[in-house]
Amino acid sequence: MTTKKVYLISLSIVLLASVYPLYMGATVLWAYVQNGGIDAANYPTYVIPYAPISIAVIICTASLPLVYKFCKKFTLPILSILGAALFLVTQTAFEQIAVFDAVSPISNDASTSTNIVTWQMFLCIITPEIQNTIWDPVASQYDLAFKIHFYAIALLMVLAVTGVVYGFYKMAHTNNAAMKKPLVAQTIAVIVFTGLCIFASLTSFFRTGAIVLSPASAFLMTAFFITFGVTAGTYAGTWLYGKRKLFSIIIPSVIAMVTTIVMYIGEMVMMDEGLFRRGSGFLFSSLGFLTISAFDMITIIISGIITYCILTIIKPKTH
Repeated sequence: MTTKKVYLISLSIVLLASVYPLYMGATVLWAYVQNGGIDAANYPTYVIPYAPISIAVIICTASLPLVYKFCKKFTLPILSILGAALFLVTQTAFEQIAVFDAVSPISNDASTSTNIVTWQMFLCIITPEIQNTIWDPVASQYDLAFKIHFYAIALLMVLAVTGVVYGFYKMAHTNNAAMKKPLVAQTIAVIVFTGLCIFASLTSFFRTGAIVLSPASAFLMTAFFITFGVTAGTYAGTWLYGKRKLFSIIIPSVIAMVTTIVMYIGEMVMMDEGLFRRGSGFLFSSLGFLTISAFDMITIIISGIITYCILTIIKPKTH
């Protein structure tokens, strides 16, 4: 397949996948222009940060041929930095938009308003404790570190999608299919991860506000944590493909586990050093002074094991 076809197909897929996020972003901006903010009742349909992610990925994909022409081997680093910067700038801008709530949960003040980032945290935590305190003036001065996992998820999506598009474009340009297996593995990981992200945005994985999750919610959140790590691991494994085992398999597997740990850290910060529990009993209880449970540690290790297995299966055959 020619580079032109790969480019057009990649750009078309990215644009099609971005139709709804861009529509949501445009709706937010239109509401801001008209009313100076968004009505709280409408906010969940806008699903930030997918509009900023889409903008970053579209611009990176659209500029790929130009950057590749002039930068060659530095194309991926440049596009990765560009994508990350575009996301951060756009997301920060969206976060400043006000969200108007018709009735405050504690004061019945019709003039209550906050910004998107505060509202986003409220929607994602939704525990009884937070519901009782989020609108308190003191509690509203939360630690912005709660965005750790939001930004980690978004940046990984931008980097992984950009990496897939660049990888297939370069493979077509050089007419060298050596990278086909890792690119396919990375593509599958990105698709599954993105699907879970969208599902989480629409359903919150069926969380009800209780700290101890239902079996379905626990399964979905665990799958999400694992997939998050595996996506990061396969991303690293793709660009270390063909090197010694230490670099091409072991290090990416460690990266997968570290990425999953980052997800847990983000949840701990968001939950004020607590965590959602995937069940009851010893396996799901905190390990002494540690917040995480034995089940959480198993989840972290599984992300590394799956990454290790994937990269071992696709590694180049030696003669």
